[in-house]
Amino acid sequence: MRFIAARGSVNARDQGLQLFDFIRNHRRWMQVILLVLIVPSFFLVGIQGYDSFVNKAPDMAVVGESAISQADFDAVRRDRLERLRQSMRERFDAARLDTPASRQALLDQMIDQRLLAAVAIDNRFSVSDETLRNTIASIPAVQDDGRFSPELYRQVLASQGMSPAQFEAGMRRDLAVARVIEPVGQSARVPTTVANSVDSALTQTRSVQTRRFDAAAYRDRVTVSDQDIKAWYDANQQALQIPENASVRYVVLDEAAATAGIEVKDADIATYYKQNQNRFGQPERRRASHILIQVPAGASADVRKTAQGKAAALAAQAASNPAGFADLARQNSQDAGSAANGGDLGWIVKGVLPPALDSAINSLALDQVSGVVESPSGYHVLKVTAVEAPTIKPLADVRDTIIAEIKQQEGAKRFAEMATTLTKQVNDQRDSLEPAAEAAGLKVRTATGVTRDGLLPAEQAGAGAAAASRDADILSSPRVREALFSNEVLREKFNSGVIELAANKMVVVRLDALKPAQVPPLASVTDRVRTTLRNQKAAEAAKQAGEAELATLRTSPVVTVPAGFGPTQMVSRREAGDLSQSVLNAVVQLPVTPVPAYTGVADGSDYVVVRLESVSAGKPDAQAQAMLTQQLNDAWAQAEDAAVIRMLREQYKVKITPEAERIIKGEATAEG
Repeated sequence: MRFIAARGSVNARDQGLQLFDFIRNHRRWMQVILLVLIVPSFFLVGIQGYDSFVNKAPDMAVVGESAISQADFDAVRRDRLERLRQSMRERFDAARLDTPASRQALLDQMIDQRLLAAVAIDNRFSVSDETLRNTIASIPAVQDDGRFSPELYRQVLASQGMSPAQFEAGMRRDLAVARVIEPVGQSARVPTTVANSVDSALTQTRSVQTRRFDAAAYRDRVTVSDQDIKAWYDANQQALQIPENASVRYVVLDEAAATAGIEVKDADIATYYKQNQNRFGQPERRRASHILIQVPAGASADVRKTAQGKAAALAAQAASNPAGFADLARQNSQDAGSAANGGDLGWIVKGVLPPALDSAINSLALDQVSGVVESPSGYHVLKVTAVEAPTIKPLADVRDTIIAEIKQQEGAKRFAEMATTLTKQVNDQRDSLEPAAEAAGLKVRTATGVTRDGLLPAEQAGAGAAAASRDADILSSPRVREALFSNEVLREKFNSGVIELAANKMVVVRLDALKPAQVPPLASVTDRVRTTLRNQKAAEAAKQAGEAELATLRTSPVVTVPAGFGPTQMVSRREAGDLSQSVLNAVVQLPVTPVPAYTGVADGSDYVVVRLESVSAGKPDAQAQAMLTQQLNDAWAQAEDAAVIRMLREQYKVKITPEAERIIKGEATAEG
C-alpha cells in the first residue's frame, strides 16, 4: 500500500518562484526589492492607488502624506502567514510565528518600503530602458541555455498572473526605489586599521587553565526550610502558573487503525506465496566466461567480417579444448575488464545481459562453448563454467512477511473507505464525535494538558496527560493545536474538521474541557520548589567558594599553576576548546598584561576560576582576513542603510499610531 503521495515535477509556477527568488537574492540592491514579495499589491497599484482607496480601518502608520491602514497591514500579514503555512506545512505554528516581534518587523518593513518609494517619486529617480532590459535578461528563470527567452519570460509571468507590461512597470519602480539606498551601502568601507585590529583580536591565542567549583558538590550541604519554600512560592506565582489548557476527545485514523482486525486466511497466504515466489528466493544463476573481439562503432563491413572471422576461429579452438578457455581468453580477449581473469564475467541471472548474450548463456550446458554471438560491443565466444539451481525460501520462513504485506494492501483499501466515511460524518454532525468514530470503526481517545503552545509536562497535566500518551506527537502538532483553539472548536463547541497530518494519518479533535490558567496549590509543588531552592543555594555556595579562591589568588598571585586547576588549553575567540561561551568571554576580556592573571565567572550552576598564563599573536591568513574585511564592510553598509532610513523617517515625519501599538501587542483585534 502506498500511503505517501508522489511529488509533482517542476512547472512554470516553480520557474516563476525562481524568478522572484532571483530578484530577492541576486544583487545587494535587490534587498530593497525583497518587499515586492511581502507587499505585492502595493507595487502593482502604486502609492497613488493606495491613496485612492476609501478605507474606514484605522491607520497604523503615517509616512509623509501617505498612510498605512490596518486593512493594508492585515492583508500583508495574512499573505505572509499563508506563504509560511504552505512552505512549512505540518510544522506551521501560527502562535510561534505571528508574535508581537514579527508583527512589529512586518510593519517596519511596510513603513520603510513606503518611505523609499516616496523618496524615489519626490526626487524623480528613474531607470533607463537599457538597465531594465539587462536586469530582466540576467534572471536565470527566464533564460534558455544562458540566453534570455521571450517565450519563457511570458510563460513564467503568466504562471504568476502577470503580463510583461505589469512586471516591467513594477520592476522599473523597484529599481528606482533601490537607487535611493543603494549608493549608501556601496560606499561603505571599514578602515584598514579597524579590520586589522579585529583580525588580530580574533586570531590572538591565550593559554589558560580552569578550576571548576561544581554546584552538585554543595547540594547536600545546604538546607531548605518550610519558610523558605513558602516565601519562594509567594514571590514566584507567575513562574509557577500553569497556562490555560484543554482536555480533548479525538479520533485517529492511521495505518494501524486501517489494518486492525484484518484476518489473513491460510489459502490467501498460499496463493500470495505462489504468485510471488521470485521475491522469496533466488533464481537460477550461471557463471560464464567470454572472449570478446571488439568492433568499433560505425566500422565498415570488411572490418566487421575480419573480426567475425577471428571470433569464429577462436570459437572452434575453444570448442576443441574447453579446458583451455581461460588461457585462450587471457591471450586473445579484447575485454580489458575480464581478460586478465580468463574472461570470467561472474555470476549472472537471466535478463541482465543484452538479449543475444543472455539467450546464449542460458542455452548452454555446463562447460559447453558457444559459437560466435554478436552484440553491440563486437563478437563473443561464451562458456558456462558453473550453474546454481534456483532456490526458494520455505513458506514458513516468509509467512510473517506475507501476512504483513497482505494486511498492508487490504489496509490501503480500508484506509480510503474509512477516510471517506470519517470526513462525511464529521462534516454532517459537528456537535458530537461519537457518531463519526462509530461509523468509521474508530475509538474515541482522550487526553489532558494541551495548551496553545504545546503540551503540559505530565506531572502538571495529571491523569491522561497528552505528553505521556502514545499520541503525544499528534497532539503537539501545531496544526492540531491551532484547530483545537480555533473559534469553532473552542467557542462554538464543534468538532474540528479532518486534519491530515500525513498521507497516512488523520485526526479529528473536540474540546472536552478548558481549564483556565492557574497557580497550583503549594502542597502540589512543594517538592519542585524545594529542589529549585536547593539548586539555587548550591549554586550560590559554589559561587562563594569560587570567589573566595579568586580573591586569594589575586591577592597573592603565584607563578606556578595552583592546585586544583586543569590542564593548559590554547583558546581564541574563534576556537573555544572545552570552554563554554560565558567562560571564553571572561578569558578574552582579561588584559594582555600582566600575566598570570585570574578571573571568575558563573557557568550555569557552577563557578569557574580562570588562570591566564600567556597571550600570543595569531598567524596571519590573507584569505581569512579578506573574508573578514568583506563581512565588516557588509555590516557597516547595513548600519549606514539603517541610519539613512532613520534620517528619512524623521524627514518624512513617520508616525506609528497608538492603535498600531495595540495591534502589534495583540491587545486589539487584527484580521487573519
